[in-house]
Amino acid sequence: MWRSITITLALVFGCLSCGRPVERLSPPVESGGIPVYGYRVVASYPHDERAFTQGLLFHDGYLYESTGLHGRSSVRKVDLETGNVLRRVDLPNRYFGEGLAHVDGRLYQLTWKSETGFIYDVESFSRVGTFEYEGEGWGLTWDGSYFVMSDGSERLRFMDRETFEPVRTVTVRAAGRPVSNLNELAYLKGEIWANVFPGDWIARIDPDTGDVVGWIDLRGILAPGDRAGRQVDVLNGIAYDEEGQRIFVTGKLWPKLYQIELVGPLNAGFGRPGPG
Repeated sequence: MWRSITITLALVFGCLSCGRPVERLSPPVESGGIPVYGYRVVASYPHDERAFTQGLLFHDGYLYESTGLHGRSSVRKVDLETGNVLRRVDLPNRYFGEGLAHVDGRLYQLTWKSETGFIYDVESFSRVGTFEYEGEGWGLTWDGSYFVMSDGSERLRFMDRETFEPVRTVTVRAAGRPVSNLNELAYLKGEIWANVFPGDWIARIDPDTGDVVGWIDLRGILAPGDRAGRQVDVLNGIAYDEEGQRIFVTGKLWPKLYQIELVGPLNAGFGRPGPG
């Protein structure tokens, strides 16, 4: 577990859409001048609160989701507006579902400790293949050339599409310090975004260097009323609608999924809205 180092802002900001005042920010590691962004909720949608979200993506108008836990792992096609599961395949009980990526009509799903991944046809959801990798599988995304995979450490592995062998590895650092527990991944406009387990922070990562170029503080996005009486877990799940330039986030066992816009940077005065 990392040590959180509190950053005191020079200015005190008003409330974001979640209603919490933003006065002090505590990224997983010291900011070191790295921009820290807040958020504005554009819309919220229903989310299956039984879904232990491990992978999330947006493709052709629908959400696709990988869920975890032994005996409850699945891959799903989900209607954004209603949260209804339109198609679903369950994994055998011995597998714990993890990250999910889409490439050319195929869905690629990691598992946690089994060193085995599954490939599905995105239309029929029929399983069309498997692949293997070393170590744990956490997050997965596609950068247009390679799969990018996290394993819970500070490393990101860039994997060959056909063989799934590592082509290169980068160490993710913020202000010179490694950032471990990288979880769910998404590729947005030349950056890799990663949930940092177990908090409510997303790291924006330069894929060439591994440097964190921005933090996103999503604390408070799930309101206390949506937590009450539920066994909600941590923030996990980032999806990007490239055509609509929409960003979606959710969490494990959360009853809602959110479309957000970035606000800030919050540690550099009254900043302009961040890139969508």
